[in-house]
Amino acid sequence: MTLSLYVARKFLVAFFAVAGAFGAILMLLDLVEEVHRAAGSSVTFMQAAGLAALNTPDGLYRILPLVTILATLILFLGLARTSELVVVRATGRSGLRCLVPPVLTALAIGVIGVAVMNPFVAATSEAYKTLQNHYSNGGAASVTSISREGLWLRQGGPEGQTVIRAEHASSDGTQLRAATFLTFDAQGRPVKRIEAGSAALLAGQWQLNDTKSWAFTDTANPELAATTAATLTLPSNLTQAQIRDSFGDPGQVPIWQLPAFIDQMEKAGFSAREQRVWFQMELALPVMLAAMVLIAAGFTMRHVRLGNTGMMVLLALLAGFAIFFLRNFAQVLGSNGQIPVVLAAWGPPVAGVLLSMGLLLHMEDG
Repeated sequence: MTLSLYVARKFLVAFFAVAGAFGAILMLLDLVEEVHRAAGSSVTFMQAAGLAALNTPDGLYRILPLVTILATLILFLGLARTSELVVVRATGRSGLRCLVPPVLTALAIGVIGVAVMNPFVAATSEAYKTLQNHYSNGGAASVTSISREGLWLRQGGPEGQTVIRAEHASSDGTQLRAATFLTFDAQGRPVKRIEAGSAALLAGQWQLNDTKSWAFTDTANPELAATTAATLTLPSNLTQAQIRDSFGDPGQVPIWQLPAFIDQMEKAGFSAREQRVWFQMELALPVMLAAMVLIAAGFTMRHVRLGNTGMMVLLALLAGFAIFFLRNFAQVLGSNGQIPVVLAAWGPPVAGVLLSMGLLLHMEDG
């Protein structure tokens, strides 16, 4: 037990050291990018630094597998350099048993990351998006969201904003049914309400069918001045790409809220395949981190006197990067519907575990 706690503690120290170093690098790169983007605007250096700080957790969370493999390399290279692995084997303890503490620690880090860091990253990413929008155009950008009431859109313009609600929508959000358009002036006061049986997004405008309009003027009863029309057009700066992209990265939705969000998207008529793939990948993250530990151990659980240490480290890094990019590639294939969701999410980490275990068993002679 003492030896297991010792190895686990050394792994945790290495993990947090690598994570801190990468966090500082990502923070610096984000700060440079935000300062460059803010050149010629009214955004101050402190505001740019705040944006960089909000964006850094997302980047760090995405590279947790790479942080894990580097921490494992540091751990086992240190144990090999001090001959501690040799002493452990000399006591009759299998080298594979030394893998149990870092693997369990990596699984625990993955579980904590999914349960705690994932919602934290989602909150900081949403705050980053909101602040960046506020600094760039005063918050008048288009927004899309899904709720129990259906699809909600918001389009902005110099004369004010229009909030759109639809009970149903096509998969790309350009065809709406049972839609309501509520227009506000620049001061935020309601100006007009339009109810439409259906609406279609064309180039630069919404085409509304079977409409009824109410103008909020000084009259006490807007219903007296309500008008109906078979077709009606409403200017719009929305595009199909903006509607699709405004759903944002599925990582901006906390994992605890993701199942309900997926259900709401499908009820609104949108495909939630990308969100399903992301959800399964988050559940598979602990296994991915354990696979990274096993891959690094397979190449570095050897005495330094055997030589070729640099080559072994390079091979471990190449294998880790290969699994990491295979995971990202499988995510793209799964999101596009070319492979099943479960295979896209669980295939790379399980493959990493099996291949590394085969290498470890061969190195340890069973």
